[in-house]
Amino acid sequence: MGLNGRMAFFTEFLRHPLQVGSVIPSSRFLERRIVAAAGVAMARTVVELGPGTGGTTRAMLRAMPAGAKLLSIELNPRLHRLQQHIGDERLIAHLGSACDLTDIIAGHGLDEPDAVVSGIPFSTMSAEAGTGIIEAISSALAPGGRFVAYQWSGRVGTLCEATWGRGEAAMELRNIPPMRVFQWENCRPQ
Repeated sequence: MGLNGRMAFFTEFLRHPLQVGSVIPSSRFLERRIVAAAGVAMARTVVELGPGTGGTTRAMLRAMPAGAKLLSIELNPRLHRLQQHIGDERLIAHLGSACDLTDIIAGHGLDEPDAVVSGIPFSTMSAEAGTGIIEAISSALAPGGRFVAYQWSGRVGTLCEATWGRGEAAMELRNIPPMRVFQWENCRPQ
């Protein structure tokens, strides 16, 4: 990602600090941890919530199989435009809210996702909005699918307990700020 992408990310953080989860984009170390935790290399359909300037998006595309699809859902119009410029036919860049996850997936004619990766800041949204997004992820995710959230706060872990119990969590210190990477597996029957 170039200087323009980093500057756009920082500018959007200043404009919308409750919507953008960090001051700077994810490090390559965090991106690698997210890709591994989500099992992207084996996924057919992946959904990314809050892709920002696309660093994690590009990392997932590099790891995904040739026939897979990646749906990125971005609320911020300026960051969404950056997603639209990623030249990969497997990427579907959607401007919208994670609250509408199931409708967005259906609208694009996609299968249940094998992985949902989220960088949206659960710590700055209401408990109702966070719980609503988590319930939407739970109902959309394929059996055995993974939900991975990378956050500086542990709030997403608390919000997910009622739906999925305690997930796995790891800290990636080689990121500014250091980030927690949470992971849950959807155990609902097929």
